[in-house]
Amino acid sequence: MTDVSLIGPVTAPDLHVMTYNIRRRMPRMQPGSPDRWVTRKPLLRRILRAEQPTLLGVQEALADQVEFVADSLGEDYGWVGRGRNAAGADEHCAVFYDSRRLELTGWRQQALSATPETPGSRSWGNLVRRIVVSAEFTDTATGARLLAFNTHLDFLSWRSRLESAKYILDLVRSARAAEPGAAIVLTGDFNAHEGSAVYRRLTADGALLDSWEVAVERLTPQWGTFSNYRRRRPGGKRIDLILVGHGVDVLSVGINAARFDGRAASDHEPVQAVVRCGGRSAGTSEPFEVLP
Repeated sequence: MTDVSLIGPVTAPDLHVMTYNIRRRMPRMQPGSPDRWVTRKPLLRRILRAEQPTLLGVQEALADQVEFVADSLGEDYGWVGRGRNAAGADEHCAVFYDSRRLELTGWRQQALSATPETPGSRSWGNLVRRIVVSAEFTDTATGARLLAFNTHLDFLSWRSRLESAKYILDLVRSARAAEPGAAIVLTGDFNAHEGSAVYRRLTADGALLDSWEVAVERLTPQWGTFSNYRRRRPGGKRIDLILVGHGVDVLSVGINAARFDGRAASDHEPVQAVVRCGGRSAGTSEPFEVLP
């Protein structure tokens, strides 16, 4: 039996984008805890197999969890990213992509610190290392260029969150200057809600837009995206976001607060959107062509 999807697979020219903090595997949990990875992993697999996003930004995934996500999505998916410490271990902000639609043309990972090219470096008051993964794609169906960024900001240090947001926004601006016609998507767990200084920093000048705010259609209520395994909370804060740049139309968006016999797959709810990239006609009103 196939689970009902919120969005599910899409066809060109649409792209299905998802951001999902899957909650790192904790070493010792009580047998009845909803946080136990052995209990959650089959629920996560059901969501991923039902949704089949074209592009997925994952947060908090340890190496074995990255492999589990890859196996759940299937052999047509690739991924990029490495662990956040100097050796490339620990949590990943991996970017997964459906290789049937997206051709990877380049990627890099940087530390969110004053020395971003030094793996495992820290700055700005965060005790935990933080990273941003950037990936470049060509849509094989439309020829559109897609530049994706995925991150997980610090949960304790407001200064780290704000400085990280500034740095990521600079990356977005540089990417747009280098490829003015490319579509830009930023996914992540920002540990900051839509009224925060971090959110305002990222969206104030219009370089990035909140998919929830600009979507033609909202598929769900505004569930709080950090539930901590509790019941769904309408009107809750959105700390997991999909932000888009110029040349991206958001057709629909939703917060997937799926429960399986009352159980959640993670302490966060995934956010999903159907977007359409401008491709060759970005910035114009001309329709783009779906290539044979």
